[in-house]
Amino acid sequence: MTTAITVENLSKKYIISHQPRERYRTLRDVLGNGAKRLAHKLAHPFAKPEDDATHETFWALKDINFNIEQGDRVGIIGRNGAGKSTLLKILSRITEPTSGRIKIRGRVASLLEVGTGFHPELTGRENIFLNGAILGMSKAEITRKFDEIVAFAEVEKFLDTPVKRYSSGMYVRLAFAVAAHLEPEILIVDEVLAVGDIHFQNKCLGKMQDVGKDGRTVIFVSHNTAAINTLCTRGIVLSQGKLEFAGNVEEATKRYLSQSSGSSTFRRPRQLSSGVQKTVEILDCKVYSSDKQDFIVCGEVTNFEIEYIAQQHNLSIQFLIGVYDVYNTCVLFLDTVALGLSSQYLPKSGRIVLSLSEDFSLFPGVYTVNVAAMLHEELIDHIPRALQIVVHGGDFFGMGRWPRGKPLVLVQQKWRVVENNAI
Repeated sequence: MTTAITVENLSKKYIISHQPRERYRTLRDVLGNGAKRLAHKLAHPFAKPEDDATHETFWALKDINFNIEQGDRVGIIGRNGAGKSTLLKILSRITEPTSGRIKIRGRVASLLEVGTGFHPELTGRENIFLNGAILGMSKAEITRKFDEIVAFAEVEKFLDTPVKRYSSGMYVRLAFAVAAHLEPEILIVDEVLAVGDIHFQNKCLGKMQDVGKDGRTVIFVSHNTAAINTLCTRGIVLSQGKLEFAGNVEEATKRYLSQSSGSSTFRRPRQLSSGVQKTVEILDCKVYSSDKQDFIVCGEVTNFEIEYIAQQHNLSIQFLIGVYDVYNTCVLFLDTVALGLSSQYLPKSGRIVLSLSEDFSLFPGVYTVNVAAMLHEELIDHIPRALQIVVHGGDFFGMGRWPRGKPLVLVQQKWRVVENNAI
């Protein structure tokens, strides 16, 4: 297969200046300092001006290496500040690298920011032709694709309106339609699709899948792991300007989620309290294994713990725990009432502890946990994404082997053979 993009030892450095903090200055200070600088300049006319700022070297990217094959759909993920946008700007030839080199085979179309490549005073019609010309398309090629672009962007009524009067959503729709329909060999899309509505986002994802199936290369940046998993065949994870992983998209998603800000322990800061006392309030929650580790291994006991405070004793409080996978699908739902926990003797302040036996386990991966408290069918307190748990693989069945496929959960099983009656 032909290599579309080769990145070798790519680095990008920025110099950041920091001005020293100064006390409050009076007019006398300003005039006095100005006179001193003038006197110094007259006495030393060829000396460099004094610079009170301190300088810091910041590596936005450092020694990045990877290859992207023709027809690959690659998702680039990482936390804010990881270097994703810098990498895309270098690939789009907007920014030059400090060191290293990139080999690109084919024409590149990029959609990095709302309004990129558009002139605000020109109409939508004129900007389509301008954008196409920037991408190296002939007028005949643009004319041939014009109707498809307009239909996809859904801006027919505003085609002859200057784009400076477009909403951000209209900007993105037209910009993506131009970039995707003018048949570049490589399509680069940053997080701008988040501006559009759900309908248009799904439309764009479908179009990018079609582009990839046509043998063209797609590079997509998003924090939406479900979209990355649906669209992309490969994943690249960046962390603090360095390449952490490049390979299978599912493994890339797991790596990204494991470095996110989630935690196996949550404690509500008291200073953030609204001042309105709730009937029941969740103070903290945690998840841990049988040996108190903050990650879970298949085949070990898993413990959930919720600390709460109520206005009085013996309230009929119902505690709920929802566990969600990377696609935001609920894979496990736990309910104290459904499990038969009596609220008759609940103290005013205490902890609810739930243990899942080693006979049950989530499949290895990263999961988020929502926690809630209800009273008489009314939601009193709710903490979305309170916890993040990492489930690691283990010898769950004690056989040294894993089941085929990728189930949501693992359960211990007892199989037996029953012989049919002899005929």
